[in-house]
Amino acid sequence: MNGIMIDDEGDLGDADAAKRARAVENHYKWVEAAKFLGCHSIRVNAASSGSYEEQLDRAADGLRRLTEFGMKHGLNVIVENHGGLSSNGQWLAAVMKKVGLPACGTLPDFGNFDLGDGKEYDRYKGVEELMPFAKAVSAKSHDFDAQGNEIHTDFRRMMKIVLDAGYRGWVGVEYEGSKLGEPDGIRRTKELLERVRKEMS
Repeated sequence: MNGIMIDDEGDLGDADAAKRARAVENHYKWVEAAKFLGCHSIRVNAASSGSYEEQLDRAADGLRRLTEFGMKHGLNVIVENHGGLSSNGQWLAAVMKKVGLPACGTLPDFGNFDLGDGKEYDRYKGVEELMPFAKAVSAKSHDFDAQGNEIHTDFRRMMKIVLDAGYRGWVGVEYEGSKLGEPDGIRRTKELLERVRKEMS
């Protein structure tokens, strides 16, 4: 097992300092569980509120404190682009720079670039901005054409970005569509990734 995905433990960038501290502490048990299970990371969210700069500062504060705890256990804390400003690649990359700890990184997800209010961040630009900090990658799919290609994301273009960044770690398979059952969607995504790998090797 490589990591534990954590949700619903409070906002690491909460505007209320006490709630932010509590959210950090709520993640401690997951760091300890991940260490016990032999994982290299826990995946968290960088949810916050306020202005662009306020959210950047608040998220960086919570992440830095959690990462410092994680480092004592030899664990990475990685952040997924997962809605709100975290789906803005430039913002999340700035958060990583502000945290400034090598154990704090990103989990670029090919499909999570919904900024809300009908706005979408450019997924290729976003992944490119997040890859310098990546400690894992999530190849998310939704729908496939008759040739087995993902119709919303160019997997060849995306994997070139991943490889050009020097990343040689695991690529997770994730299906979030509705037309196929989950096992079939996962299988189709894996087959596409294997085909792309063969073409690029």
